[in-house]
Formats: sequence, C-alpha cells, structure tokens
Amino acid sequence: MLRIRGALIAALVAAALPGCKIIKTPTAEEKAAAAAKSAFDPNAKVEAMWQPQVVPYFEKRAGELKDVAALAASSPDQAGEKYGNPHKQASSPWTYAVKFKGKVVAADTASRAATLDVDADGDDKADAKVQIGPAIRGTALRDTLDFVNFNEFKNQIEWAQFGKSFNEKANSAFLSAIPRDGLAGKTVTVTGAFPLPSGSDLPLVTPSALTVAP
Repeated sequence: MLRIRGALIAALVAAALPGCKIIKTPTAEEKAAAAAKSAFDPNAKVEAMWQPQVVPYFEKRAGELKDVAALAASSPDQAGEKYGNPHKQASSPWTYAVKFKGKVVAADTASRAATLDVDADGDDKADAKVQIGPAIRGTALRDTLDFVNFNEFKNQIEWAQFGKSFNEKANSAFLSAIPRDGLAGKTVTVTGAFPLPSGSDLPLVTPSALTVAP
C-alpha cells in the first residue's frame, strides 16, 4: 500500500513539473538598473514638458502686469481664476501668469539670488522684482500651471523637487546667458509668474522667458 501511495505521489510531481516556471533571481546589477529606470527624475519630467507645454501656456495665460497686479490686489481669487491655476489645492496661495516690458531701474547681481527691479509703466519706479538666479526662490512657475497636480506625485518631497526643477530649467534655458554687468537702464521683456505679494511688496516674478534689449 505504501509503495502504491509513493508511486502515485511521484507520478503527480512528475506530471506537474512541465508546467512549472523557474523564476530567475535578479542580480544586484539588474536590481540597480530596474530601480534607476523607475526612479523619479524631476529634471527629465520638466525638460519633456517645457517647450511643448510650459512655454506656450505662459504665453497664452499671462496678463499685462498692471492688469494682473490690480486684480490680484482687489480680488485675489478672481485674478487666480483668470491668470492662475484654478485647480490648485485650496490651501495653496495664488500665483499669477504675467508679462511686461520695461526698464531696469536697479540690478542686484552681487547675490546668487540676483534680481532686477523693473519699471513697466514709465514712471522710473519699480513695478516688479524679477529673479534672474542662479538661486531662485519659490515655485511660482510650477504652481501657476493648470496641467500639473500634486496628487500625481508620490509625496511632498517629489512635488518640491519638481518645483525646483522648473527654476533650474529657466536657469539653463536663458537666465544663465544674461550678463551680470550694465543691466541698469536696459529694457527687458519678461513672461513669468509671481505669488500674491505680501503688503506693499513688489511682485516677485520668476521668468519663463526673459530677453534683454541690446
């Protein structure tokens, strides 16, 4: 009886073997390659969308500085609906897409967080402060886009890295080519975004495009 039972078990095992699939254990190198392939790359993500999506978005969404600033001061929500990202998280501050042309009345280029004070209405007084880097504060470019969403990211760290990558892209695309000397008195054309200013502060604009007239 025991022999019969043993033979039966052996037959069942033999019959099952052809259907078994042996799974190879990945090597350390294969694991590292798979991890690298799936790793979050904020710079690559921004690079892929910059020219086809980001630049056209700001060109279309941006309002003239005087109009955006006036509406943001009187009705931040209405300005956000018109010039910002109406799909933003309710707790997030408004940021606004803006464009203007004006004269540089002051240039602070000694700091890595360099800025230009720009007169956009011809009264020789600054109407906006424009960041020209290489250190750029905030995430205004990311926050103004209506086609990116925090919920698409794994966590707050990835979201923050993604926002920083927009600033790095602006630096590499055009800001790094801007001269650091002789900017006062020059005419600049700017498209970009700024968060709702606090009190009497000037709008702090992060550019998505900036040119300096010869």
